[in-house]
Amino acid sequence: MKLPLKVEYGCRVLAQLAENFAGDGLTHIESLAQAEDVPANYLVQILNDMRNGGLIVSRRGKMGGYALSRRPSEITLYDIICTIDGELLGHQLAPRGQSGERVARVWREVVESLEMKTRGYTLEAFMRRDADDMYYI
Repeated sequence: MKLPLKVEYGCRVLAQLAENFAGDGLTHIESLAQAEDVPANYLVQILNDMRNGGLIVSRRGKMGGYALSRRPSEITLYDIICTIDGELLGHQLAPRGQSGERVARVWREVVESLEMKTRGYTLEAFMRRDADDMYYI
């Protein structure tokens, strides 16, 4: 299974916003793009999808920017995937032919398992942990 680049970028940018969640301010798009090495013009599209999906809030203007709409512990990987690429977890197999029903059933099980697994991860899983970020010599 190939993870769409849009979903990967979305996860990385949301991880940045999660790191800044405790702060008062909003994060500028330029800062997000630079920190996560995401093209700013592509990031605009992703941020719009996430804003429309209710994952983030935004404000325009000089003091504007982006922030999470709720705590990192309340935003699941499933929410992110459904917001950015809802078809990724879809299963639209037609049960045709002699094997069609069995094939469709197996893929439904795979998708259900993936859905359940993605509901088990929140943005907290993407956040830095002090011990994880330490370097030892």
